[in-house]
Amino acid sequence: MGSGTATAYLTGIGRYLPGEPVGNDEVASRLGGVDKRTERIRRRIQNANGIHQRYYAMDTDGRTTELNEELAAKAVHAALADRGMGADRLGMLACATTQGDLLVPGFASMVHGRVGGGPMQVLTATGVCASSIAALDAAVSKVRLGEHARAAVVGSELASRWLHQRRFDGVEDHLDAHFLRWMLSDGAGAAIVEFQPRPDRPSLRVDWVRHISLAHEHEVCMRAGLDGDVLEAGRTWQDFDDVASAERAGLMQIRQDTSVLGELAKVGLAQFEELVDLGLVDLAKLDHVICHYSTNAFRDVVFDALAARVPGFDATRWFSNLETCGNTGAASIYIALEEAWRTGRLQPGETVLLAVPESGRFSFGFAHLTVVEPRSARSTDR
Repeated sequence: MGSGTATAYLTGIGRYLPGEPVGNDEVASRLGGVDKRTERIRRRIQNANGIHQRYYAMDTDGRTTELNEELAAKAVHAALADRGMGADRLGMLACATTQGDLLVPGFASMVHGRVGGGPMQVLTATGVCASSIAALDAAVSKVRLGEHARAAVVGSELASRWLHQRRFDGVEDHLDAHFLRWMLSDGAGAAIVEFQPRPDRPSLRVDWVRHISLAHEHEVCMRAGLDGDVLEAGRTWQDFDDVASAERAGLMQIRQDTSVLGELAKVGLAQFEELVDLGLVDLAKLDHVICHYSTNAFRDVVFDALAARVPGFDATRWFSNLETCGNTGAASIYIALEEAWRTGRLQPGETVLLAVPESGRFSFGFAHLTVVEPRSARSTDR
């Protein structure tokens, strides 16, 4: 890899969104639930989150049309195509998702089987949204160590199977499950990580990656599989006599304690302040912020705080495609980065901060990128 400090670059970015875009008034035709109470809840949540359209790997009969591993593999192949190389050039595949298609084996093994290529290291990062940054951290670290010349990282979600009306019929009613039902959707995003910039087009240098959990200070917020609000032996979905009993009790629904989301924003901003204090973020040179968030209300809190801290910070530096691509969990940050990159928003010399708050049990992922010129145009070309 040559002399000097080893680093890593994002050299290809891709995404995959299944099917046709689904507008707000069409969501119930995919997920079911057209009674007056459900309709009232749906409209209230959609009006608050700001999402105008999203994508589902599900047809109008509620049948899954693609596997989560297929979404991930298609995003990886899109990133490889963007880079102009095949899967046989990869030494590692790092995958992030909330829930794979199977309980066993690991999600990354299944995606590798779908992607193809040759022998490679695989890693499954599970969790919720910030697992995307955990996967990136692992891939970047291996490239920097020189163990792999290139790796692929992908975030993928297929939430719709958890959100259909059949998950709610005859099940104990939990309003916090309805909140996520009209929030989450399907999709995948991926990036290629290499030890040097690409020769023909600009690349994104990975300056640093930071992933931190604050679970020692916070209780579970977003969860599935828990009986009640306190986790103890005998109270998980695996402890029921059968899975059907666990489902009737509502344990197979994804739930979120919305009352603590304000605290999540507050703690996330404190983490950002720490990055500034450590010198990892230079506010005077921060050109772009790409932040994953679930609702425009969260965006407004974060944006106002940034504007108060950064003189001249305005909407031109902030990018999200939540409104047009939906909340795709671990995939969201890569889906947003792909669009910002593809549309020419990011120019050589500019810096980009990726930010991913996760409500699961309060964890946060950040990555700092710098847009660099093609290798052929650099005087330091090795």
